[in-house]
Amino acid sequence: MVTMTPRHTIVALVEDRPGVLNRVSSLFRRRGFYISSLAVGKSEQPHLSRMTFVVEGDEDTVEQVTKQLNKLIEVIRVSELNEEDIVVRELALIKVHASATTRSEIMQLVAIFRANIVDVGPQSLIIEATGEEDKINALYNLLRPFGVRELMRTGRIAMSRGTLEGRGERGAVQTNGASGGDRS
Repeated sequence: MVTMTPRHTIVALVEDRPGVLNRVSSLFRRRGFYISSLAVGKSEQPHLSRMTFVVEGDEDTVEQVTKQLNKLIEVIRVSELNEEDIVVRELALIKVHASATTRSEIMQLVAIFRANIVDVGPQSLIIEATGEEDKINALYNLLRPFGVRELMRTGRIAMSRGTLEGRGERGAVQTNGASGGDRS
């Protein structure tokens, strides 16, 4: 029997400047933490980005990850999101072989999954799919027999439902990255 390692979603608000992603990924590498997914993008606050990590491990691993992230001067806040109270999405672009005989069948599959065709070529289609990981996997598996030429996935992005106070976030820690002091 195969046991699955628990997956935890951690979100970090970080300064948006060169080298931050490298420092964060180096921290994970040095400590031997496994990141199964990482997505980074601008946040609603100027000069700040939000990183979403999916980390595999037990509660001790998650605690160590959050403590180590909080030691980095560029990290403003770190939160572990409660899996039962978050909205999770992933974006995938899938380029699939599409001949004249298979194009309509592929288009029907795309419609069933509420995905979009974003490019049409003479022998291929590029499909944009958004949803939970299981939905993306299911669509990909149904498209494989047609010949998937390329696949690009963003990884998990996540946000707490409702307000930040007490819902969905556990262990949220506010830090002051602007102080310049050493937090080790």
